[in-house]
Amino acid sequence: MDRVLTFGQLHQLKRLSTPTLYNGWEQITKHDRRTHVNLQETHDFMPQFAPMVGYAVTVVCEPSNPNHPKTNPDAPAQYREYIASIPGPKIVVVQDLDKPNHIGSFWGEVNSSLHGALGCVGTITDGAIRDVMEMTSNGFKALAARLCVGHAYSWPVRWNCEVEVFGCPIQPGQLIHADQHGFLVIPEEDQARLFQAGSFMDANECTTVISAGRNAHGQSTEQMLSAMNDAASRFGQAAKREFGADGEW
Repeated sequence: MDRVLTFGQLHQLKRLSTPTLYNGWEQITKHDRRTHVNLQETHDFMPQFAPMVGYAVTVVCEPSNPNHPKTNPDAPAQYREYIASIPGPKIVVVQDLDKPNHIGSFWGEVNSSLHGALGCVGTITDGAIRDVMEMTSNGFKALAARLCVGHAYSWPVRWNCEVEVFGCPIQPGQLIHADQHGFLVIPEEDQARLFQAGSFMDANECTTVISAGRNAHGQSTEQMLSAMNDAASRFGQAAKREFGADGEW
């Protein structure tokens, strides 16, 4: 994929949550709004960090299989060369072939430190992680399935390939936005308008449907319902004027 956004624009995207960006994305995209997101539950083990934004670099592992280190003992070095060859910021997307019976972790203090040095900001893995405090100290965000104690025979099996994590296929080079809610894989043609669309829909909510709820104190039921219906109408009209499509309300 071609890179559409500057580093400054990528950093700007971190100001909005992933659900907020999704609200904008569904207004501008031609893709099915049920796609491009995780369909299974993720766990953000560093929710205190801001959302992470980066381009996908991909790898497959199978910690239960002791044959991988024997078959390709040079795989870690070759894999790191691939990671180093891609400009950042990068999110490492790891497909664990052992799921749902996780045996070991691809991630810990060492790997997060090495990947951070190579321009990676975090990971999304349907496997396990360990050394959470150390990974946090390294500033490396992780969305994962669970925690575990050991690494077993964790080894890069293949990389720079399509992976599927949490029910969502991801190609190398795709732009990802992720936080404690999950992740959004942003199509190339939607990237340039994404921040503006997300910001618009957030402001639209604040001045219409959210305001109707916050200002409801002291109103009668009839007044509240009338105000909510009016707010929903104004919300939809604003979305229609801006994007030519109705909003969720």
